[in-house]
Amino acid sequence: MGKGSKKKIKKVGVPPGTLLYTGDKTVEKINIEYFVYDEKECQVLNYNTSDINKLNAVDNKVVWINIFGLTDVGFIEKIGEKFKIHSLILEDILHTSQRPKMEEGEDYLFMVLKMIGAPNGGKRIEEEQVSLILKEGLVISFQEHIGDVFDIIRDRILSSKGKLRKKGTDYLFYSLLDTMVDNYFLILEEYDNRLEELNTDVLERPKPDLLDNLQKIRNGLNSMKRDLWPLRDAVGKLEKYESAMISNNTKLYIRDLYDHTLQIIDLMEGLRDSLGNIFELYMTSISNKMNEIMKTLTIIATIFIPLTFIAGIYGMNFEYMPELKFKMGYPILIIFMVFIFVGLIAFFRKKKWL
Repeated sequence: MGKGSKKKIKKVGVPPGTLLYTGDKTVEKINIEYFVYDEKECQVLNYNTSDINKLNAVDNKVVWINIFGLTDVGFIEKIGEKFKIHSLILEDILHTSQRPKMEEGEDYLFMVLKMIGAPNGGKRIEEEQVSLILKEGLVISFQEHIGDVFDIIRDRILSSKGKLRKKGTDYLFYSLLDTMVDNYFLILEEYDNRLEELNTDVLERPKPDLLDNLQKIRNGLNSMKRDLWPLRDAVGKLEKYESAMISNNTKLYIRDLYDHTLQIIDLMEGLRDSLGNIFELYMTSISNKMNEIMKTLTIIATIFIPLTFIAGIYGMNFEYMPELKFKMGYPILIIFMVFIFVGLIAFFRKKKWL
């Protein structure tokens, strides 16, 4: 998965179709997974950029070419030439700040979306752009980094579980999309659990660090919102796409995928509402706590105002003051001040201010 690094913005003034990688430059060299399978047999090979001539479609079999790393722009250009992918599509693959979208080529289908993960227990969302090319008998995927959510797909291909080995490239294309979309459910479920914990903490012990945790979740949900709305449109466009490359049977699965995107958006918006409520609850709790502190300080100040007033009067250094020579004046005054103190405490308790 991606490291969550800040993406570079596309250079201004560069001619359309100019290939320029805008992602993280500090990544390892390009690695390639090459799957070729049918219902009876499966083979998986690992290649590097020098093996580009071995990356071919195979008659009557499904081929999945999974490319890790986009730093070698020359290799990406050669892939485009080999499989007749337009330079504008290659530009979108290398420009890793793309919004999720679907575009049609002459004999292929291009789709780009964000793959997300939370490797450290959901503390921070990591986002990576994944580009998919669907051609007759061939699926090509482009990833920025090694590591993804496709292990379940690999397992199903290698062990012949489920329908994947019995279906064509269109079903593999759908399966890759479905796996990435389903992963959004896992991240949102993790967010839901964290929000429940934070909601309890806000009610019981609203500490300042809770605000930082809430802000991190807000940033994650805002990032997902930017990805999910265009993803919904892209999957909706894919559902309506008319081509022999996508069978009617696979379109049923794509329609279900579209429903999943709507469910994810609803869940995400629900979590955003819950987050807003927790923010309000936190601010209310902090305000109530501050009010309690101010009330306590006000009561203390109110108790000492008359005592300070009496002490101030008898602390004046005038020679001729009444009661100065009265022997019982001091103890009487102390008793009077204690009486005032106790009387005010009783009054505050009666008013339920204490």
